[in-house]
Amino acid sequence: MPHSYSPTQLPDREVTTRLMATPTDTNVAGDIFGGWIMSQIDIAGAVVAHKRAQGRVVTVAVNSLQFHQPVYVGDMVSCYAQISHVGRTSLTATVEVYAVRERGRAECYKVTEATLTYVAVDDDRQPRPVPPEQS
Repeated sequence: MPHSYSPTQLPDREVTTRLMATPTDTNVAGDIFGGWIMSQIDIAGAVVAHKRAQGRVVTVAVNSLQFHQPVYVGDMVSCYAQISHVGRTSLTATVEVYAVRERGRAECYKVTEATLTYVAVDDDRQPRPVPPEQS
């Protein structure tokens, strides 16, 4: 059951991905398909994981995923991802998803949040150590 959250504001940090939800992304009820949102979350998480791992990463787990509100056609969907943990070969990304709705006046809602685990891999798709963080 979706939560009835009050409108909020977009986070004051760099957005990882942003795109508009379109009619081709809908389910049979006319809302944006949850799988579409999940793919956007995975893309955003992979962007920050790839950057931190300094190379190729693969998704190995969706640790948690919570849908708070539906996303509608025309919503501007923004994913904010950050690395929350780095292991020897793995990285955990936390992704928050916001939708800005332009119905009369612009309102922003946090619609989804997730954590995912990625593994850094080499050219042979074998796990490799995540390099130390560069300053």
